[in-house]
Amino acid sequence: MKDTIKYVGLDVSKEKIAVAIAEEGRQKPRYWGMISHTPEAVRKLMKKLGSPENLRVCYEAGPTGYPLFRLFQSMGIHCEVIAPSLIPQRPGERIKTDRRDSLRLAQLYRAAELTSVYVPTPNDEALRDLVRCREDAKEDELRAKHRLSKFLLRNNINPPSGVNKWTVNYMRWLDTLKFDNSHLR
Repeated sequence: MKDTIKYVGLDVSKEKIAVAIAEEGRQKPRYWGMISHTPEAVRKLMKKLGSPENLRVCYEAGPTGYPLFRLFQSMGIHCEVIAPSLIPQRPGERIKTDRRDSLRLAQLYRAAELTSVYVPTPNDEALRDLVRCREDAKEDELRAKHRLSKFLLRNNINPPSGVNKWTVNYMRWLDTLKFDNSHLR
């Protein structure tokens, strides 16, 4: 029994990981249980399940990122990160629980019906985070400019002629504005 390939489906959340195992063959996958989302707990579980060459692990891509994938790589265990949007759904299947999700992942992974995603290198991941931060900052800047423009419009305040919006001269003009009402300051 230890020599058969085991397909392990993990439903990963911030605190816990639901584990299900589908052994090679046609029998139903079995639910293993919940473990804490720590490297020690994952290592301990994988040692219980068998040798690294007989394990195939998958989990859905999500907000927890790729450290779990890298942990499995360091242990010599084959792991794939699955695209959640490409997991086949049965019509009318709306109830989602950690247990059901892990069982379904193990079953579909054994049947080779899942699509994995590209796992970025740590450098790629850092670059993605930087790009996301820049996009967020630009969105925040645009929202702030819109709020200020609407405020000026509501108070019937227009820039002097010849001054274009959001230029250095426009910013200097904004700094010169004075309001009689203390609430507007």
